[in-house]
Amino acid sequence: MSAFPNLPEPIHQNGTLEHDLDAVLDQALPKTKRIDSPTQAGFSTASSNNASSTGFKLHDTVIENQRPLKVIVVGAGYSGIYHGIRIPERLRNVDLTIYDKNAGVGGTWYENRYPGCACDIPSHSYQYSFNPNPNWSSMYSPAPEIQAYLASTVKKYSVDRFIKLQHEIKSCNWDANTSKWKVKVKKLDTDEEFEDTSDVLIMARGGLNHIAWPQIDGLRSFKGEIMHSAAWNQDYDFTDKRIGVIGSGSSAIQIIPSLQRLPKTQLSCFIRSRTWISPPFGQAIQDELGMDGFTFSEEQRKKFQSDPDHFHAFRMKLEEGGNEIHALTIKGTEMQKGAQKHFEENMKQRLAKKPEIYEWIKPDFAPGCRRLTPGPGFLEALVEENVSFIRDRIARIEDKGIVTADGKLHEIDVLVCATGFHTGAPPPFPVTGLDGKELTQHWDQRATSYLSLATDAFPNLFMMLGPNSAIGSGSLTMMIESVGDYVIKCIRKIQKENIYSMVVKSSRVADFLAYSDAYFKNTVFMDECKSWYRKGDIVTGLWPGSTLHCIEALR
Repeated sequence: MSAFPNLPEPIHQNGTLEHDLDAVLDQALPKTKRIDSPTQAGFSTASSNNASSTGFKLHDTVIENQRPLKVIVVGAGYSGIYHGIRIPERLRNVDLTIYDKNAGVGGTWYENRYPGCACDIPSHSYQYSFNPNPNWSSMYSPAPEIQAYLASTVKKYSVDRFIKLQHEIKSCNWDANTSKWKVKVKKLDTDEEFEDTSDVLIMARGGLNHIAWPQIDGLRSFKGEIMHSAAWNQDYDFTDKRIGVIGSGSSAIQIIPSLQRLPKTQLSCFIRSRTWISPPFGQAIQDELGMDGFTFSEEQRKKFQSDPDHFHAFRMKLEEGGNEIHALTIKGTEMQKGAQKHFEENMKQRLAKKPEIYEWIKPDFAPGCRRLTPGPGFLEALVEENVSFIRDRIARIEDKGIVTADGKLHEIDVLVCATGFHTGAPPPFPVTGLDGKELTQHWDQRATSYLSLATDAFPNLFMMLGPNSAIGSGSLTMMIESVGDYVIKCIRKIQKENIYSMVVKSSRVADFLAYSDAYFKNTVFMDECKSWYRKGDIVTGLWPGSTLHCIEALR
């Protein structure tokens, strides 16, 4: 039987047991310390006559009297906004503040403004389940549209009353004497710094906000324009420019075709990592709807608006398709075998003008080891005459361009670094827990968690999209909702039971890591590939199971 609440017996489709951690259900809950006196919780003092003969203290309060709490949420993206909706809906007596360093809401969808930036899963699977949008313009909506959806959600549910923009977190320290988090905040518009306190701290920063610049000698010596996919200069004119692009991940796959189409551009694409480019997700549904490309017609959008049953059935088909893909991640399944053959044929067809690129880019690892990306237009761009595909290792960067290992200087006017983010790392500000332990120190060897949402030695700290939280297939937003609901249940328990310190046991963290490591042994994620969700031979970024598995485990 599973070690964790409501976790179904984890048996793969190939019949392999993922792991067996038995008989600890009652111990899986976090350790807690209780407030002995009602006055400590802000309630009236109970008479000494209310104590029973066993020493149990009888508090003269109603059963649903929820103790006042202050909750601070860091980040106003999908996760932070969700808490801004659900906490006031489901809890009473909570003073809620959501801090975000940006000038607008949306998190990564506010920050990432590079050309071609878009969702790489179907739009209707990348929204809140309770606030479906029938007006997505395409199957893969562009970033501005996603940010606008989040901004409209904030207005619709009045979340803006809790949000403080342009407020950057500088440090978070747990005070064991008061059982509160002391949070130092900087107002970016005035440079003023102040300290806020909270009973509960929720990290909703997401995993795509700590920029990873390439570690290449001479990067700062380049005299032309340098930009990162997440720090884009929207005023720069790429017309008639020689452009160097480093990277082959999700952002590079979207940037390259967008820049290739601009007037008189010449691209040098430095791609060292092989990658699978999948056909578009939801292709069968597109064919069924008779869609011309990825854009929804006005007629289709009106049908979604006017016919709720039709819209719901469409969304269900997308969700079912995303969940079915999970079988692709398990070694030896028929879907895994069939997918590789299908991807090979699709990539060969799209690279037919320059078949040598297929041989350069085709991976020797299974599909899914690296994040699967449909990349509409990416392979087609690589075969165009104004694009050079460069496999040689970058030796250094000089003032005029990039020097590869063969000694050749590739002169460029602008350098685009599509090199991703520091994922699975602690926040870029100090977080100090019990006994002065820093989170960077705690995660020195490995980012650890229990159910992705809490870690030992850091009381009353909850994480959205923490270690082992992302998903290789299915809906990430459904997982965000499930994790958020679990966190809110913990806050309610803290309120109702006069708990002032809730911290997960280190043994339970170890159990979850053991479970995760055992699960991934039978998956494609352990193939030999370079992926953001893996550190060496350990998968630190992904949930050990499917989206549905996560929802059931946290129910």
